[in-house]
Amino acid sequence: MPKNKLLTAVHLFLIKDNQILMLRRFNTGYEDGNYSVVAGHVDPGESVSQAMAREAMEEAGIIISPNSLEVVQVMNRKAQDERIDFFLSAKAWKGEPRIMEKNKCDDLSWFDINLLPENTIPYIKKAIRNYQDRFFYCEFGWGRQG
Repeated sequence: MPKNKLLTAVHLFLIKDNQILMLRRFNTGYEDGNYSVVAGHVDPGESVSQAMAREAMEEAGIIISPNSLEVVQVMNRKAQDERIDFFLSAKAWKGEPRIMEKNKCDDLSWFDINLLPENTIPYIKKAIRNYQDRFFYCEFGWGRQG
């Protein structure tokens, strides 16, 4: 039987004053027009926290030390493929978030964490709710949504 090779992704919960930073996907071919958080894939030879720090700079122009990141949730997700998603929270960062990839994002805004946009990607919404409820692990898309 072949071994499973899961894609690994990282997602940033950047929170201040009960607001979470979200971006609206644009022109990517995946969930365009819907809100997500700063996110990306882990490259070969990169740790989860290194990948998140890199993605934060690439997508939002902010500097986050890998040491100031904390994994707050892990999601085993099944969509077209199988994935492991790590959701990280930053204790501190430098700079003001701004759109760095205008060809992939058309809005970057702070939203009340309790009033997420209607068009938030479902697994992102679930991850944010789990974070609020302090659930560390979740399976999504497998028929079991907990």
